[in-house]
Amino acid sequence: MAGHSPRIWLLDIRGEIAGIRDLTKEATFEMLAGSWAMMRAVQHALLIIAEAAKHIPPDLKALEPSVPWRQIHGLGNMLRHDYRRIDPVVPWSVVTEHLAPLDTAAAALLDRVPDE
Repeated sequence: MAGHSPRIWLLDIRGEIAGIRDLTKEATFEMLAGSWAMMRAVQHALLIIAEAAKHIPPDLKALEPSVPWRQIHGLGNMLRHDYRRIDPVVPWSVVTEHLAPLDTAAAALLDRVPDE
C-alpha cells in the first residue's frame, strides 16, 4: 500500500465520496441512523477515506490547508477503535457538511500530481 502514488489515494478518496453521495442522496438523518446497512456502508467508506488521507504526503496536504486532515485521521481512528460509541450525528455531519469541501480539495490536489 505504501507504494501507491498520491494520485491513487486521492482517487480513492473521490471514489468513496461519490459512493457515499450516491447512497445518501435522498437520505435523511433518520434514514441513516435507522438503517444498519446504510450506516455501515457510510462508516466503511469514511474509514477508507481516512486511510487514504493518511498516505497523502504532508507537502501535498499543505496545499489544501482548509482540509481538516488531522480530524480525518481522528475519525478513522474512532471508526477503527471506538466504533461502538459513534453517535450517528458524526457520520451524518460528515456526509452533509464535510464531503463536498473534501471532494473539491481532492480534485484540486489531483490537478497538481502527475498522471501515472
